Amino acid sequence: MNYDEIFKIKTEADFLSKTLQTFQFQYTNNTVYRTYCEHLSINPKEVTSLEDIPFLPIQFFKSHQIVSTKKVPEITFSSSGTTGSATSQHHVTDLKIYQHSYLKGFEFFYGPVEEYCTLALLPSYLERNGSSLVYMVNDFIEKSTHPESGFFLKDLHTLNETLIKLQKQGTKTLLIGVSFGLLDFVEKYRLQFKNTVVMETGGMKGRRKEIIREELHQFLKEGFGVEKIHSEYGMTELLSQAYSKGDGIFQCPPWMKIMIRDTEDPFLYHKNGKTGGINVIDLANINSCSFIATQDLGKIHTDNGFEILGRFDHSDIRGCNLMAL
Repeated sequence: MNYDEIFKIKTEADFLSKTLQTFQFQYTNNTVYRTYCEHLSINPKEVTSLEDIPFLPIQFFKSHQIVSTKKVPEITFSSSGTTGSATSQHHVTDLKIYQHSYLKGFEFFYGPVEEYCTLALLPSYLERNGSSLVYMVNDFIEKSTHPESGFFLKDLHTLNETLIKLQKQGTKTLLIGVSFGLLDFVEKYRLQFKNTVVMETGGMKGRRKEIIREELHQFLKEGFGVEKIHSEYGMTELLSQAYSKGDGIFQCPPWMKIMIRDTEDPFLYHKNGKTGGINVIDLANINSCSFIATQDLGKIHTDNGFEILGRFDHSDIRGCNLMAL
């Protein structure tokens, strides 16, 4: 399949057409996904709507090589995990698709990344190898035309001085950070921003007690002196990201879609306002699997925005035990 067509999607009809093409392609070329579909007695000829498509439980990225091509991976991204636990592996056979996805996705919501001075506070991600987030943000930094762009591992003092300098200059700035890192910062420093997008990527990564999003954002709004805290929703198993410009309501780029499945029946889907499991269609995952049942809980709003409300308490999503390959 020609991945360029994925990023030209404009309408719901375009999305449906490309999604059904992607399903047929991955059913044919992805051994793990096809076997999973066969266990569910799916006839690919009868898949004619989004609701007909099986979503692969995300845990399979921990136990199987999820690929829809025979190409050798250019890079393998891995998730963070506790000592001794299995981590997800996303084998990326064409980095150009990932680069195209995250650059066009950011531009769709915020404009060209080149216009921003990008500052990154991602200590837990920088301290390990294989982070797709670090790869993306590093590219943002490299494409930035501003010399102050860069990573700040634990040097909060220099980050504070840099932010104050950029604020005085009126520089368009993106500060992207893991939640605990941003909280560490506002406990030491208080700022008042006008030109800065403060974006959290979620997760305390075991460094702090988990708190609800509203509480986190209130702390950060007060600390940075901004009206809204932005958020990024992405994961190792995806090559696309959704973004929230405030209040925890995310929007997807045109080649990505969220569906809310019933927590007991994975083929029953909920409409607006009802909580369920988050299924993601990411057409940029053309060479792995574009249909993923995540462990996140959420709901869809009337404007097609979606909200993350938590995670499943149990470790296995229904469907995983169908296969023992």
